[in-house]
Amino acid sequence: MSDRTTKPRAGSPTHTGGTRPAPPSKTRKTLAMILTLVIILVALWQVDANWPRLANLFTTGPEYFRLMTQGVLQNPLVDPNTEYWSRATSLMIESLHMAWIGTMLGALLSFPMGFLAASNVSPRAVVFVTRQILNIIRAIPELILAIAVMLPIFGLGPLAGAMALGVGAVGTLGKLTSEAIEGIDLGPVEAARAAGANKWQVLRWGITPQVMPEIMAFWLYRFEINIRAGAILGFLGAGGIGSLLSQLFNVRAWDRIGITLMVIILITVLVDQISARVRARIISGDPRATLVEVDAEVV
Repeated sequence: MSDRTTKPRAGSPTHTGGTRPAPPSKTRKTLAMILTLVIILVALWQVDANWPRLANLFTTGPEYFRLMTQGVLQNPLVDPNTEYWSRATSLMIESLHMAWIGTMLGALLSFPMGFLAASNVSPRAVVFVTRQILNIIRAIPELILAIAVMLPIFGLGPLAGAMALGVGAVGTLGKLTSEAIEGIDLGPVEAARAAGANKWQVLRWGITPQVMPEIMAFWLYRFEINIRAGAILGFLGAGGIGSLLSQLFNVRAWDRIGITLMVIILITVLVDQISARVRARIISGDPRATLVEVDAEVV
């Protein structure tokens, strides 16, 4: 029986004397947490809020909630509750129209700008100029667009709100579109070029089919955002459900405010569920078609 010693393999850890290696230092992580906490405390102090009034949330808040709940729990088929529910529903549908028109306008304008802002499609100078335009549009809130631009041109009403939502959506949708284009698979593009396609044909058949599902999902998501933003624009006289809320808050009609908020919540949740299913169908495709293809392969 030979006396052989087993040598440690290259790269394997060796322990001398059975001592454990020293744990990594946590000083940097601790200092980062302390610095973050200090920044948060300084920010809260700079807000200069009346923090003692925060306790009123637990005293007067339940009373306001009770008053709003009274309107919701009343029979909606009895006047004047029927009138309140019907008016709130009709104005919420008007807000949906505003959001839809604004989304379509933003999609129409942002789609070509997304190609112009994509570094793998457009020249560098065009990309730079287009991205700065998109940055400027994103920096201007829809409220400012409505007050300073759309209301003087289109006057009070839902058209001004829809135009403000549409222009405001261009900045975000254009940026998301350009990022989707920059992340495409180059295989179909090279195949189209190898087949003799020109630049426009490459854009049409090599790039657009790849990014359209994702871009359409962005449009639907922006539609949901515009529904909420449209309610805020209504406070400025841009139409929709926000105009009704502004009137009700002025007279402190809490029961009708509760009815209006309930209509907003119900319709918003319904639209969100439908939009989520449509987005999943666009991105993932029809699951039934996949099952049919698998069955065909098995047969």
